[in-house]
Amino acid sequence: MKIQFLGAVREVTGSKHLLTVGRKKILLDCGMYQGKGMETDRQNRDLGFEPSNIDYIILSHAHIDHSGLIPYLYRKGFRGTVLSTPATRDLCYIMLQDTAFIQALDIKWFNKKQRKLHQPLADVLYDAEQARRSMRLFRTIDYDTDYRVCEGVTLRFTDSGHILGGAVVNLQIEEDGEVKRLAYTGDIGRPHSHILKAPQPFPQCDYLICESTYGNRLHEEEEVTANELLEIVRDTCVDKGGKLIIPSFSVGRTQEIVYVLNNLYNAGFLPRVDVYVDSPLSVNATEIFKTYTDLLNDEVKQVMRYDKDPFGFNTLHYITDIRESKVLNHSEEPAIIISASGMLEAGRVKHHVANHIEDPRTTILIVGYCTPTSLGARLLNLFGLGESPNAYARNNQPKVISIFGEEHKVRADVRLLDGFSGHGDYKEMIDYLTTVQDVTKIKHTFIVHGEESAAEAYKDHLYEADFRGITVPAKGQTVEL
Repeated sequence: MKIQFLGAVREVTGSKHLLTVGRKKILLDCGMYQGKGMETDRQNRDLGFEPSNIDYIILSHAHIDHSGLIPYLYRKGFRGTVLSTPATRDLCYIMLQDTAFIQALDIKWFNKKQRKLHQPLADVLYDAEQARRSMRLFRTIDYDTDYRVCEGVTLRFTDSGHILGGAVVNLQIEEDGEVKRLAYTGDIGRPHSHILKAPQPFPQCDYLICESTYGNRLHEEEEVTANELLEIVRDTCVDKGGKLIIPSFSVGRTQEIVYVLNNLYNAGFLPRVDVYVDSPLSVNATEIFKTYTDLLNDEVKQVMRYDKDPFGFNTLHYITDIRESKVLNHSEEPAIIISASGMLEAGRVKHHVANHIEDPRTTILIVGYCTPTSLGARLLNLFGLGESPNAYARNNQPKVISIFGEEHKVRADVRLLDGFSGHGDYKEMIDYLTTVQDVTKIKHTFIVHGEESAAEAYKDHLYEADFRGITVPAKGQTVEL
């Protein structure tokens, strides 16, 4: 058995790890690179394998950096089986088509510039129809159920607590009379999520592939997060009479923020201000969350005893029509706008930010991880809140940023609130792993899905927790297990 690390290696997006067992090729996740605009196009097309040779894709969860290239593989000849939990399949159905739609818009804008420069035109990785057709390849498996993938390979999904339907992938592999146990964490959630269950125990493994997104950072406490959000709402919408714009991933993060606002509303703390969820994908995803209430935590279920819809309240409005979205840009009324994408790389929120970034009454609230090259990260760096503060932040110079190719003076306030992150920090992840595993029995741990600095820091933290045999693999590296 061997594994080749092909994506999310010393960076956060594009998760792909190719497992070869005998003649079978099993791809753990099939993620799209994100956060670099058209620069990621080459990375996404350069797979490192022939799609038609893949027998199985085992999907840890539905986020596009873990699932987004499945239709591209389908387009290139993949006709194997995609194995996931039921909720992951349902989320992929809407998310993959939405990604195709966003690609079409991005390519149209890019090709318009290319024509003016008499440069070659680009093509989408896949279209919505290919995304729909790829869904025929999905087969679902419930949590904590053993499933025979092929001869010698048994799969079990356990709840990772990161996103609805998210799972740790547990494989028991029998080869040449020897049984080897491999666990791939996907992304690990937090022990006290606002809406999801804590990450659940998973079977003892011999080899561990672990994410490291927050391998060098710690989060704020959950209660502090809700109080800080309320303070920011009051400061922006009440005191300044402005708009609070929250770039948020449509699946998971948006529902969590809405749930917290719903609780503040029910308690009488939320100011009387209109809240808009401006994202068709968020609207559809929220409906899926409502159908899988058994996967939500006990606190949400308790709230639902007196509030049947924990993702809705009187001043909350879900927007799908683009015309209604455009109206928000011209309204002078204070409001909270929650819109995708979370890194500010695409979608309606990028237009909202472009239209309001020069208004000092506006606050742009970043609520999760942003890859270093993304617009979200560049904004954080302007205010000294990111990992690479620039000269504007250091010297208190007038702040300027480019959006859609146009320079904007940044007069809006930019805040960071990472308590809504769906990723456990390094302490939370290590507490989880050392509770559910005997780390002395883990022969080797591979650290993926983290910027190099985070992965290397996490490696040190794991050694301190008595892990041994730890590697931060290079892209394309193959390891025999």
